[in-house]
Amino acid sequence: MDKHNTAILVLAAGQGTRMRSDLPKVMHRLAGLPMLGHVLATARSLGSEIGVVVGPEMASVERLAAGHRLIRQQERLGTGHAVAQARGAFAGIEASTVLVMYGDTPLITPETLARMVETRERSGAAIVVLGMRPEPPGAYGRLVMAGDDLVAIVEAAEASPEQLAIPLCNSGVMAIDGRHIWPLVAQIGNANAKGEYYLTDIVAIARAQGLAARVVEAGLEELTGVNSRAELAAAEAILQRRLRARAMAGGATLIDPDTVYFSADTRLGQDVVVEPNVVFGPKVTIGNRVEIRAFSHIEGAQVADDVVIGPFARLRPGAHLAEGVHVGNFVEIKNTRMGAGAKANHLTYLGDADVGAASNVGAGTITCNYDGFDKFRTTIGQGAFIGSNTALVAPVTVGDGAITAAGSVVTHDVAADALALGRARQVVKPGHAARFRATKRRLKNEG
Repeated sequence: MDKHNTAILVLAAGQGTRMRSDLPKVMHRLAGLPMLGHVLATARSLGSEIGVVVGPEMASVERLAAGHRLIRQQERLGTGHAVAQARGAFAGIEASTVLVMYGDTPLITPETLARMVETRERSGAAIVVLGMRPEPPGAYGRLVMAGDDLVAIVEAAEASPEQLAIPLCNSGVMAIDGRHIWPLVAQIGNANAKGEYYLTDIVAIARAQGLAARVVEAGLEELTGVNSRAELAAAEAILQRRLRARAMAGGATLIDPDTVYFSADTRLGQDVVVEPNVVFGPKVTIGNRVEIRAFSHIEGAQVADDVVIGPFARLRPGAHLAEGVHVGNFVEIKNTRMGAGAKANHLTYLGDADVGAASNVGAGTITCNYDGFDKFRTTIGQGAFIGSNTALVAPVTVGDGAITAAGSVVTHDVAADALALGRARQVVKPGHAARFRATKRRLKNEG
């Protein structure tokens, strides 16, 4: 299939009232990416000319669709009306096939759409409709066939008992001959109960002119539409199964796959081991031979080879872990670079910091990076040792090979190979604990 000879029109103007949300329906997220983002990614793999039909007051949709041809449908008068609005935007585009897709059907695969285009061009049909076989067929329009030819699309409300028994149903996705699409769409009327222009009428119009229509079938999972929160959750489950399968096929081990959640753009290297209950947010890249232990959350992070993460670790955006880094339990990393072999094994917060190679950050250490107005960086040199419960008050630098004593509050730079102590002197009072207990007992007995 010639990518440059296929144009794609994505219908994304629906309000999605059943979602009960101020957010446009197509902006609800699946695996960290808006539904429309999934559809556009698929469209870009198939065509070089892409148009997106948006409704009024859908600024977030327009931002996501920036770089493509934007078509505004001021009145929502049906799918046929939506397609008709695109005629001007597609003027001058000489596409052999125009694919009509939907922003709320995010799971359809490029392979299925390619089959539609290839079938249309090989058969010479004016229209190819994507069919499915739901159980039960319910309110879907039925595809009436005569051999390989699509004779009509009959809406369930208007179908005869014989037509309602047809298992093959309309998904709404179409591949239309670029020479015929606009004349055919222009003939769609609105003589129906809702007074809307239905794209499904295009089949009957084409047949009346002696043009052929065909059907390509796809599985139900691909054609899962999202009109409610429950359907959004069902689509998420399907997509997560795909992403888990992709990760394992790429060489990662998932100990308990059903408990691992990916974002659409998560990338794992080979021989990665992911323990149960790990969540990957957007923009995560993991190198080879990385071990991610249970109950860790990773978002916006870049992780090199041979790193160990968790359990119960949190990597936030801007975390960069070099080769061989260890980040242990209850450690949070934000906007921080850790050099090769550096370790923060437990109970630590490192925010807005640079940690040198082979440095060791003790339990309870925090970088005090925010003063209520501005954020500042902490720099820890190579081979440094940060004692337990050190508070590093940024901006501050700890030099190569330096040591901070446990419990210190470090407010000034520490030179290379120096020892910094920043805590109160310990005072010991012999026998005071016994006297304290005796006094408390006496006061309690006296009431």
